[in-house]
Amino acid sequence: MAGSRGPRESLGTWNWKRIVRSQFPLLVVLSVIVLWAGITLEGAEELLERYAVLAIMVPTMVGTGGNLGAILSARLSTRLHLGTTTFDPRNRELWANVAAILALAATIFTALAIGAWLLGPVIGTPIGLSTLLVISLGSGLSLAVIAIVCSFLATYGSYRLGIDPDDTTIPIVTNVVDVFGMVIFIGISALVLGF
Repeated sequence: MAGSRGPRESLGTWNWKRIVRSQFPLLVVLSVIVLWAGITLEGAEELLERYAVLAIMVPTMVGTGGNLGAILSARLSTRLHLGTTTFDPRNRELWANVAAILALAATIFTALAIGAWLLGPVIGTPIGLSTLLVISLGSGLSLAVIAIVCSFLATYGSYRLGIDPDDTTIPIVTNVVDVFGMVIFIGISALVLGF
């Protein structure tokens, strides 16, 4: 793959100046974007105070969404470096990875709903299991789809720009998923609970 990069540096080259040059502006922009997640969380303070069990779900919801995107990004980056993948819609291995991420999301977010349901009576804000399943699976699967799309775009975009996807994909994916995770979770919770 190094020979195909032409005059640009190889994607496999470890050069700290290149990494800082590509990362610093990206991290500044992503930091500003993540402020939106904090503002969204602050705006939902009344909802989270009334239903404290939702506040317990927030870190797991957002963290897991970012982790799912990071897993897919890492797999795509590795396969690009090895030269064993193409971004072709007919590529069955890509679809297998997408299916695995969605199955993992469904499993984890179902477990999150059950855990929140068990904790609800303990902290004094019980919500029915079916309601929590709708909130958790609706938010989680939506977030997983965003993580998948973002992973593909960040990996392919970085590669096309000659930037090592290992340097860019995880910060991009985790920050974008943090923001959308908060917005989607708060929105679906408010809709389902009629808040």
